[in-house]
Amino acid sequence: MTAPLDAVNPPELGAPRGFAHGLIAPAGGRTLFVAGQIGTDAASDDFIGQFDRALARVLIVVTAAGGSAEHIARMTVYVTSMETYTDSRAALRDVWRRHLGSHYPAMALVAVTALVDPNASVEIEATAVLP
Repeated sequence: MTAPLDAVNPPELGAPRGFAHGLIAPAGGRTLFVAGQIGTDAASDDFIGQFDRALARVLIVVTAAGGSAEHIARMTVYVTSMETYTDSRAALRDVWRRHLGSHYPAMALVAVTALVDPNASVEIEATAVLP
């Protein structure tokens, strides 16, 4: 299935890297709000392992609702260490490609002091527009 969302990347904002400035959802789409997902149940408790598992959990919800990665329109990633995130970007690219390919939703990355699970270092929430 082709992506149902049209990217809006105005040239005056510069070319986005790893996200879209905006996405337009098609008329008649159903909106799915995915709660924040953490990855502390991962086999590894490192940041990359948690990111991998949290992203996989987001996709489990989207798939259960009848969608796929290309239906994710917006995503917010909360991290407890911006430095760890920055240092992990190369490995995170591989995780991202495995789960989402070359699809990049409109995104925000937010550093927080803590998450509800004290062992969590990343939480991902999303909004998907389903056909």
